[in-house]
Amino acid sequence: MKSDNNYTFAIIVSVVLHLLLVAALLFGSDFSLDEKAKPNTIQAVVIDPNTIAKQASQIRQERERAERAEKERLKRLKQQAAQLEKNRKVEEDRIRKLKEQQVKEKKAARKAEDDRKKAIAAENDRKRKAETAAKTEAARVAKIKADKEKAAKASAEKARVDKERAAKAEKERLAKEKIAKEKAAKAEADKKAKAEAERVEKAKAAAEKARQDKARAVKAEAERKQKEAALNDIFAGLEDETVQNSSAKQQHIDDEVNRYGAIYTQMIQQNLLTDEAYRGKSCRVKIKLASSGLLLSVTTLSGDAQVCRAAKTAVTKVNVFPMPTDGDVVTKLTNINLTVEPE
Repeated sequence: MKSDNNYTFAIIVSVVLHLLLVAALLFGSDFSLDEKAKPNTIQAVVIDPNTIAKQASQIRQERERAERAEKERLKRLKQQAAQLEKNRKVEEDRIRKLKEQQVKEKKAARKAEDDRKKAIAAENDRKRKAETAAKTEAARVAKIKADKEKAAKASAEKARVDKERAAKAEKERLAKEKIAKEKAAKAEADKKAKAEAERVEKAKAAAEKARQDKARAVKAEAERKQKEAALNDIFAGLEDETVQNSSAKQQHIDDEVNRYGAIYTQMIQQNLLTDEAYRGKSCRVKIKLASSGLLLSVTTLSGDAQVCRAAKTAVTKVNVFPMPTDGDVVTKLTNINLTVEPE
């Protein structure tokens, strides 16, 4: 309110100063024209510029003060409005929470009352069930007792009947077993008699066949000797040449197998992880290869366990072994046994 009074006062002062300045300008000069007395004379009042500047400065200062005061007033009004809005929201939030709390308390009270009623009902139901269960248990015990007595009587009767049936069944079983044994003994005797007759008959047939086979064999042997004597002269020379060629071929195969075996051993040695503890030890391995030299499997035959593990690993690392072009040598190399000795 005080700020509004200051602003009004400043406006009034500004208006008054403007009016004074206008009055000074108007009344300071004589604008009447007396052509008869003073035909060519103009009277003027000299106005001090400093006074005007001072008054203008005062008016400007008053205006600036009024504007600042108005800005401050508006700023305070905004702050007061913001605070009032904040207080309003806080109060609304407090009232809302209070109402929510009251609702929760009412719900809790209703729930407590419901729980109390349910507990009373449950207790009454439990008592009724307990009484019913007690009566049911008494009836069940009585029934069990009666059932046991009845079952005991039935069991005794059943045991007596079963005993009589078992005795009768055992008597019948022994009679049937005696008859079966007699039949089996007779059948076995008949079987042996028939088998003996068949054996005698087969022996006679075999003797006749042996006699005929011996006669045919004697005749065939005589014919074979005649043919053999004739052929011996023809193939005598060819046989010597074939034996020599076969022996040379076999020697070549053995040499190639040994040579490739040495190559394989060297390749394995190059991939073998050696250890000082392996020295003086060895492992015998069996390697199975495809015709292309691809490793199919490797198994240990004998030797130190650690060396054998290292040897299998080295063989696996080689994976593909070189193969010759000779098919007979390749056949020998597809299954080869090698001895690996760490250097």
